[in-house]
Amino acid sequence: MNGRRLTPYLFMAPAAFILGVALLYPIAYMIYASFLDWNPSQRIGQAEFVGLRNYTWLLGDASFRESLGVTLKFAFFVVSLEMLIGVGLALLLDRSIRGMTALRTIFILPMMIAPIVVGLIWRYMYHPTVGIFNKTLNAIGVESVPWLSDSFWALTSIIIADVWQWTPFIFILSLAALQSLPRSALEAARIDGATGWQQIWHIKLPLMMPVLIVTCLLRLIDAFKVLEVVLVMTNGGPGLSTEILSLRISRTASEFRELGVAAAMSNYLLLMLMLLTVLMFVYSRVSEARAARIRQAAEES
Repeated sequence: MNGRRLTPYLFMAPAAFILGVALLYPIAYMIYASFLDWNPSQRIGQAEFVGLRNYTWLLGDASFRESLGVTLKFAFFVVSLEMLIGVGLALLLDRSIRGMTALRTIFILPMMIAPIVVGLIWRYMYHPTVGIFNKTLNAIGVESVPWLSDSFWALTSIIIADVWQWTPFIFILSLAALQSLPRSALEAARIDGATGWQQIWHIKLPLMMPVLIVTCLLRLIDAFKVLEVVLVMTNGGPGLSTEILSLRISRTASEFRELGVAAAMSNYLLLMLMLLTVLMFVYSRVSEARAARIRQAAEES
């Protein structure tokens, strides 16, 4: 009997070992490095232990605070727009339409393109003289827009590119959630005389919420880690207006050669993502309980 109980753990042991080596060890290494005054010319054992100095210095560093602000602003706008557009498209296209399979394939094409290529595509389209956007504006008598050379427009341009690439991700998962909803709840709502908007607001969205929360969390994590598109399009400029935290970490490690400070930045980013994950999962539990009550009410009716 004891052997049978141990069997699942024996099968899990190799995966747990690989996970510990591939995930937990690098995280522990990064946490340890954040307490050191370490540069690439030294071995980690030769670096001076400075305790929390890297963390406290970052809290007073204006450039770090600005990069953090840009990251929060970028993540908020891209995830909000992608959720709004993606869920809206899923609700709009959740019906039998000829050619729906081909339409879905077209929708997911942007997310299949490498981020470097996406950055190059949009950088050329934003070109001040030969880019398609300014050429179109000039053709209708509107002045050119400094897409990548103005602080406001540079961040807006990156947000637009990210929304274009990752809205299909939200759309596909939202459509799958819609098509898996219990038809009994929808039929009960129709029989009770609920309008289309009432069905969406009171039935569909609450039942979809557990999936939407996980989807939103995945996009939030990706938004905090985005690097390639920003690097190709603006390289963090003009000034620091588009320097998100991941780009700041990369520069601190490679250009400024301050590995301990870069590790401390990474830990701040990790802490924020962990906090977001906990909050989203707590809200997910509440949403799942609400969805269960809606299903039970539909079954009883």
